[in-house]
Amino acid sequence: MADARPVMGGRAAPFGLWERMLAARYLRARRSQGGVALISIISFVGIMLAVGVLIATMSVMNGFRAELLGRILGFQGHLFVTGGVLDGPARDQAVARILKVPGVVQAAPIIEAQVIAIGPSQITGALVRGIGPRDLADTKLVSGNITQGSLRGFGAGEYGGDTVLVGERLAQQLGVGPGDTVTLISPSGGSTAFGGTPLQKPYTVGGTFRVGMSQYDQAYIYMPLSQAQLFFGREDTADAIEIKVVDPDHAARMRGPINQAAGPSALVNDWTQRDAAFWGALTVERTAMRLILGMLIVIAALNIISGLVMLVKNKTRDVAILRTMGAGQGSVMRIFFMTGTAIGAAGTAAGVALGVLFSLNIGPIQSAVEWATGAQVFASDVYYLSRLPAKVDWVEVTGISVFSLGMACFWSLLPAWRASKLDPVEALRYE
Repeated sequence: MADARPVMGGRAAPFGLWERMLAARYLRARRSQGGVALISIISFVGIMLAVGVLIATMSVMNGFRAELLGRILGFQGHLFVTGGVLDGPARDQAVARILKVPGVVQAAPIIEAQVIAIGPSQITGALVRGIGPRDLADTKLVSGNITQGSLRGFGAGEYGGDTVLVGERLAQQLGVGPGDTVTLISPSGGSTAFGGTPLQKPYTVGGTFRVGMSQYDQAYIYMPLSQAQLFFGREDTADAIEIKVVDPDHAARMRGPINQAAGPSALVNDWTQRDAAFWGALTVERTAMRLILGMLIVIAALNIISGLVMLVKNKTRDVAILRTMGAGQGSVMRIFFMTGTAIGAAGTAAGVALGVLFSLNIGPIQSAVEWATGAQVFASDVYYLSRLPAKVDWVEVTGISVFSLGMACFWSLLPAWRASKLDPVEALRYE
């Protein structure tokens, strides 16, 4: 059959129609015809599983990082201003200047301190977060996830009133709900001639919130800023000005403009500095997992060598006949090269489909596994999140696919090169 591609120097163009047809014929050949179908199937399945597992694992880790990043930064903020600027009118002026910095969406003075919370069911430690009513309403991760009650009454009354917002898990642990009373004990609230004394005061639970991270839902209580200043003896100061920006990944770049806006007495740091060890550990874990699972692809692709070596041995007579009919070494090499890479390409495509489908349906799969085993496979009190997340990064999927195809091509080269070096005279001598 004539090749549809142009002829170059009396020979068919590389990767022409007849080369592709012969490679496909060798790939489909049964064992009785000298094919290596079993090894080809094993290679295909191995590459498919390796690629699928790597995509699924990295998608889960990407989702885990994205969920943590979104919830932690949505709860705590992206940059923090401390220093002498936090006292009195200077703080409000600094907040006004910071809000004018391009990219800043929120700047809120906060107080954060430990308390002992007493409820009808239990006594436990908690963290109180003092914040203004308007700033709390702008914190959508909290104000948009109120499970019981509401923000009505929060910040109303003398010194901000006595209404607080309690994390859902903490409220369940204490046995309180909207309208109930929770007693808080501050270890440094009162001051006497003999030093600081604990201060105890009852507060009304206005509502409960759930942000989806157990470390927040079971530990935090929101209190109006003015009330927190009174309760913790802060007078007219705050612990920090918490700032949120449009793009948290660029928070480090905004330290300079924010520091300039806050004033010379201000100290500015960002979330990458405050939680450097935590985020560094996540980055190292993702890199290590990518390398370890990437080796599975390398090992799975090694099966292609075994299949091609056996195929070349079984097809020695065919190669000799092709050479005597005028096929060049390059043509023989390309035929076996395409045979090996076809296995890798098919396995890669199936693995991408498997990994992406698994990642996109991780929720139902988790529910099915928990139903079948009767065990919780993703404990929220251990992993911080209440569900197993997954986020498909198509750039990473493309990189994994290219790497898998590259390994298939690399391991196909050696047996294909050896096939091209067969001497037709020697090969036919023993036939």
